[in-house]
Amino acid sequence: MFCPTCGSILRPKDKAGKKVLFCSCGFSKAPEEETAELKEKVKGTKKIEVIEQVETHPKIKTPCPKCDNKAAYFWTQQTRGADEPETRFFKCTKCNYTWREYS
Repeated sequence: MFCPTCGSILRPKDKAGKKVLFCSCGFSKAPEEETAELKEKVKGTKKIEVIEQVETHPKIKTPCPKCDNKAAYFWTQQTRGADEPETRFFKCTKCNYTWREYS
């Protein structure tokens, strides 16, 4: 609630054992007995269907060991100790077969 005099927010305060809403300008008011109930209805769940996944990794010309396709996506990841080289991963653009290559 807001103060009708200055427009500030009324704050609750205990005065003689009763709750009172007051303002810094001196206005005070007994709170009105209001109850609010919040209800939410859920009608059902929705299914989200992924239509197309977009690959964001760069492509490289390399043969797929499974289907002999000539292109694959690649990325690197540190899978061993920090003093060892990274592992290169490849994913075929045709059959989605994933393989790795160690240096």
